[in-house]
Amino acid sequence: MDALFFTLHSGLPHEGPGSREDTLRALALTGLSGRLAVLDIGCGPGPSSLVLLEALPEARVTGVDDHAPFIEAARARVAAAGHGPRFAAVEADMAALPFEAGSFDLLWCEGAVYIMGVERALGLWRPLLRPGGRIAFTEAVWLVSAPHPEAQAVWAEYPEMTDVDGVSGRIAATGARQLGRLTLQPRAWEAYYAPLEARLDALAPPADAPADGAADGAADATLARAIAAHRTEIAVWRAHGDSFGYVVFVVAP
Repeated sequence: MDALFFTLHSGLPHEGPGSREDTLRALALTGLSGRLAVLDIGCGPGPSSLVLLEALPEARVTGVDDHAPFIEAARARVAAAGHGPRFAAVEADMAALPFEAGSFDLLWCEGAVYIMGVERALGLWRPLLRPGGRIAFTEAVWLVSAPHPEAQAVWAEYPEMTDVDGVSGRIAATGARQLGRLTLQPRAWEAYYAPLEARLDALAPPADAPADGAADGAADATLARAIAAHRTEIAVWRAHGDSFGYVVFVVAP
């Protein structure tokens, strides 16, 4: 992800659709509890890590992200809630996780599997699980057979996007077994988009603001295009959110 993305997303409570309620619903599908070792892959600023720590009072959670400011934000967020001793944050690439095989009972990944693709992610991550372990991840999917054209345009940068059956097929191709799934509720999208909208409003320069020079003018134009693209994404979800969604898939290796 580039610097502009992080400029737009800095300080957000979520880096993608998600909510406490849906994280808890997904955790219930795993059937796991007790003294678990949990790895939150692509943890961002730590919203899922915090919910997992609160829901699993005997667990230890490790959050991994390749963006240092997110790691620092996750540490601060968890510490402020009083769960710092049970949390570790590691800056690392999700495709090269620095952990020994059999280190975790639960691998958790909300909103980041698309970076690698389902089959590659499961193939690389499964060895990290202990016997009886589970993987829970979210993936963007089409919810209808004929998505609205505006929705298709917004998701054009993700050509691998498929429907629920398509993701299920990719899971099966790895030899993993799907235990359950659920679709994120609209509140999960609002939890992401409402703060993002406020961030966009704060970053947008006044329409009559003069540029200080050619370089500043180009930077302002690039930022303006990015803000407009994000606003379009939000508007399309509000108008055509029935065409697509995020689904949590829970699998056993």
